[in-house]
Amino acid sequence: MKVVRLSIQNFRGIKSANLLFDGHTLMVGSNNVGKSTVCEALDLVLGPDRLNRFPPVDEFDFYNGRYLVPGAAEDAAPETIPLRIEAVLIDLSAEVSGKCGGHVEFWHVAEKRLLDEGELAAANPPVALPCLRLETVGRYNPEEDEFEAKTYFSHSPDGLDGELTPIPRPVKRLFGFLYLRTLRTGSRALSLERGSLLDIILRAKGVRTTLWEKTISKLRTLDMEAEAAELAPVLRSVEKRLSRYIALDAQGQGHATRVHVSELTREHLRKTMTFFLALSPGQTHVPFAHAGTGTINTLVLALLSFIADLKPETVIFAMEEPEIAVPPHTQRRIANYLLTKTTQAFVTSHSPFVIEKFEPSMTLLLTREDGVVSARKVSDATGLKDNDYKRFARSGLSECMLGRAAIVVEGITELHAMPVVARRMEEADPLLLPLDIAGVAFFDADGESNMPKFAKFFKTLGLRTFAFYDLDYKGKRKPEQAQALADNFEVNVEHPYKGFEDLVLAEVPVDRLWSFLVGLKADDQNGNLVIPGERPDDQAVLSIARGGLAGAKGAGWCARLFEECELDELPKTVTDFLRQIFALFPPPQPIVDDDGGLEAALA
Repeated sequence: MKVVRLSIQNFRGIKSANLLFDGHTLMVGSNNVGKSTVCEALDLVLGPDRLNRFPPVDEFDFYNGRYLVPGAAEDAAPETIPLRIEAVLIDLSAEVSGKCGGHVEFWHVAEKRLLDEGELAAANPPVALPCLRLETVGRYNPEEDEFEAKTYFSHSPDGLDGELTPIPRPVKRLFGFLYLRTLRTGSRALSLERGSLLDIILRAKGVRTTLWEKTISKLRTLDMEAEAAELAPVLRSVEKRLSRYIALDAQGQGHATRVHVSELTREHLRKTMTFFLALSPGQTHVPFAHAGTGTINTLVLALLSFIADLKPETVIFAMEEPEIAVPPHTQRRIANYLLTKTTQAFVTSHSPFVIEKFEPSMTLLLTREDGVVSARKVSDATGLKDNDYKRFARSGLSECMLGRAAIVVEGITELHAMPVVARRMEEADPLLLPLDIAGVAFFDADGESNMPKFAKFFKTLGLRTFAFYDLDYKGKRKPEQAQALADNFEVNVEHPYKGFEDLVLAEVPVDRLWSFLVGLKADDQNGNLVIPGERPDDQAVLSIARGGLAGAKGAGWCARLFEECELDELPKTVTDFLRQIFALFPPPQPIVDDDGGLEAALA
């Protein structure tokens, strides 16, 4: 089964949203745009256990906390404002179709809408597919002074007096929805609490264990006083004092007070029973929570694969930040697993290793304005082709997507060298906010001709864009190309040199260039570059340096040279450009504490 549409009204930070999905979905956007709220909404309408909480929703689940408005008349009772979440499911399993057949409607695949009653003649694949519309309504009940929420079939032709038919909990379980909050799932994934991954596996396999009855029986007969005789005098003393105020009667069971290791209820045992594992040879078993966070999350992945294997045709995942505390190769495995082993996955992420796995056609850019959330496929919004996206995802594109701004350069030399200049400037001036902390990343567009399209891509994602590129000394740049550069970059710098190496040779002192060459030779890193033992004249030094820098672009020699420069020896054209960027991202204001002292603001 798959979700093709999700409508949200008055839920948390979303006043309204109407989102369309086409299979696996990565949601990107600025912080607090509503990515997690979309996952929570899916959990409310599809998850089998969320509504069993008490209360299932609260004041802050309503947009701006508004769930009541004054009545129309002055003395009228306040009116409630409900929250509504509706999901449309297609590719229904045979079991769901059998149990929910009376509520089935039809979804027009191309037009992405429900068919009206008069269009039933078109209700045939591939034009239209059977679908199921589910709706969760949450509201405040003034009479009971509590919040309520229930899920219904939006299409309820057999409902009494036009009312919607509630969805039974066993039917909701058939939807196979799992919501994994990474920061909150690991601590209970291997417990037996209701809704934990281990509990879901037991239910999916149809296990009806007698564990609870047997365990409670054994715990009830466990004599703690016999195991710790020093407890008995204390308990008897407590009994005597209680008997002064309460008539205690053990009714032939010995003493009136006892100590047990649990409350002897299923629910308490679910919370206290713990999964143990041995982490290394020779080590005794320890509670799984004592393992490292990365190990716990890897265990979660193992359980997810188990669940998907049990119900491969129905599992829908919503997963927040699967990269938490796991190494890059595991992040990629998690993303690959979600894309290949589930019917549909909804993911939020801040990891380039996860983002790169999702095609731009699978990636939704969420925006919010006045509480209204909208979404566009990155491929539609930016025009960036899939091949370009795949090619550059691993070489900085994904990292830039997660920041606030991108400095776009045209070659690998600048990509290696300019961050060194920025760092040297930051180290020398404590008043500068480091670019990485400001969320500014460097990106190699692999040629000036590619720079505008990537700038458009970043701008559409809400990033600020800055350009640094070579002089058009041959006059080949067309007017429309120049205009595209000017239109898409906030800071657009065409430096006055034919290439970055020319800039370095013109603006770094010759003495520093010679010192750098001598160091290469001393370290036997000059390769085929001939460096004489005695210093030649300045022109010869420049010629040798040009051959070295131009012939070793991938070796990062310009970056190494800048590491050896004094601050005033760094290229002025580069430092002037970077100062413009630093000026756009000032550091936070110092904090004045209550005693009047000055505390440095945390970056």
